[in-house]
Amino acid sequence: MVNQRRRRYSISIVAEMFDIHPQTLRIYEREGLLRPARTGGNTRVYTQIDVERIELILRLTKELGVNLAGVEVILNMRDRMEAMQRQVNGLLKAMAERFDSEMKEWGNREEEGLVPVGRRGLLRRSRL
Repeated sequence: MVNQRRRRYSISIVAEMFDIHPQTLRIYEREGLLRPARTGGNTRVYTQIDVERIELILRLTKELGVNLAGVEVILNMRDRMEAMQRQVNGLLKAMAERFDSEMKEWGNREEEGLVPVGRRGLLRRSRL
């Protein structure tokens, strides 16, 4: 899977994959829907993530009839939701780590200050 993520495609290969004209991909880039990497010679190269994004753009435009402005809004919202999800996951991880450390600390404490409880209620502590 790592090799799939690192694979790079030229504009002609991507256009052929989706049976679209390369100019369509250039329009998507001009509209800000795509940001393909560039080689030293300024040739566009598309990653697997770019290909998946193109697939989503085409599904939205062709199957659902969304215009490019609508696609931009949808993609921006999707990107923000993914960023928020990453942030929430980070907060949950930090909270879990803090909880674990506090539980370890609490478990290491002496039981000083706790009042023993029996079947009939509070038990008296004997003073030594």
